[in-house]
Amino acid sequence: MANKGWDEFEIGAMLRSFDGSIDDIAGTAQVDRAYSPSNSYTASVADWRLVKPVFNKDYCIDCQFCWIYCPDVSIIARDKKMIGVDMDHCKGCGICVEVCPTNPKSLLMFPEQAEEEAEIASWPAKDEEK
Repeated sequence: MANKGWDEFEIGAMLRSFDGSIDDIAGTAQVDRAYSPSNSYTASVADWRLVKPVFNKDYCIDCQFCWIYCPDVSIIARDKKMIGVDMDHCKGCGICVEVCPTNPKSLLMFPEQAEEEAEIASWPAKDEEK
C-alpha cells in the first residue's frame, strides 16, 4: 500500500497498525515494531505542542499512571519503569502531569522552548511531612 494522506482513505477503511502480526506487543519496543504505512507512529506531531512535559526521574515512583492515561502512548516505559517521554508523539496535553501522584510531581509542564536540564535544576523541593 502506498502512503496515503489522512484524507485519501475510503470512508470506513480499516487501517491496520502493523504489517503482519506481533506475538508480544508489550515486550516489543516501539522502534522494533513493523508499523504499517498508515500508522501515525512514523509521523511527528511535535510541532503542535506549545508546552511539554519534563520528566524528573528522582521523584518518579514508577506507578505507571502517566503511561496508562497518556492518550498518545507517548510515555516510554521498560520493565514497568518510566524512562522518558516520546517527544515526537506528545502533543502537550498535560494529562500525565495531572495523574502523577508524587509530591512534587515527577512530570511538570514547561514552555516548548524550555531547556530540560535547567527546569530539572529548578524543580520544586519535596514537601516535608509534619
